[in-house]
Amino acid sequence: MCRLLGLNAGRHPVSASFWLVEAPDSLEVQSHRNVDGSGIGFFDSSGAPVVDKQPEPAFADEEFVREAKQARSVTFVAHVRYATAGNRTVANTHPFTMGGRIMAHNGGFGELRRLDEQLGRYRELVQGDTDSERYFALITQQTDAHGGDVGAGIAAAARWIGERLPLSSLNTIVATAGELWALRYPGQHALHILERAAGASSPPAPSTPAAAGTRATTGSPPGTATGLHARSSTSSVHAPALHTLPSVVVASERLDGEQGWRMLASGELVHVRPDLTVESAMVIPEAPAHLVPLPPGNPNIDT
Repeated sequence: MCRLLGLNAGRHPVSASFWLVEAPDSLEVQSHRNVDGSGIGFFDSSGAPVVDKQPEPAFADEEFVREAKQARSVTFVAHVRYATAGNRTVANTHPFTMGGRIMAHNGGFGELRRLDEQLGRYRELVQGDTDSERYFALITQQTDAHGGDVGAGIAAAARWIGERLPLSSLNTIVATAGELWALRYPGQHALHILERAAGASSPPAPSTPAAAGTRATTGSPPGTATGLHARSSTSSVHAPALHTLPSVVVASERLDGEQGWRMLASGELVHVRPDLTVESAMVIPEAPAHLVPLPPGNPNIDT
């Protein structure tokens, strides 16, 4: 029952500090409800993945705040953890890296021995003992089986788990140095997308899920606002650097007051390309075979 954040800024490195530590419902704010770990993943100038993570809440981790303000990348994946499986260790803290990609997961599933059998040699990629990292290993396996098609790998991995194992949620964000994918499945946990044109005072019309195998794109001319500027009863923050460029954000919660946030449908997979084209497809229309209801006391906002 964690919180996810993904950002794609196209071809120009940016700071994600607005969404990570400055917005009214930033990941740092959400870490007060998700205290079992925090991490930021991005890509350096050579395209290699870099992950800074600790089994500590973001609000208490000076390194999280420092990295949030200093890191520059075209894609980011960040996570704050509310542990449901696996001890509170660095190895079990998100995001994870495999095959040059970064991944984070929100949710849970059981019967991990069955998944271990399916993974075969890919089980060796798993450093910790979480269901989430095994999920990433399955995505990696299925991506390889589909000729390097990450979207097909995510869909196949989630479908395999959904057909066989008891699960609560397989929401995930996966990124490379320039591309980002996000899946919401099933509908118990929220996952939102926001598409912002450069300087847009109102966001572009959001993409809508297309039938499997088809493509939906979106675009919008620049607006006239002076930058990302969010206000709450206690704060007012401004992010001019991020404002000057278009970007696409995916997050478990709507991080600010923008009107363009859209909840992904259950089974919807979005793919954000380097030119910020957003492709959306309904890849898993069926319900999972063994859905586990969320336990009472979920501290997070899933609307």
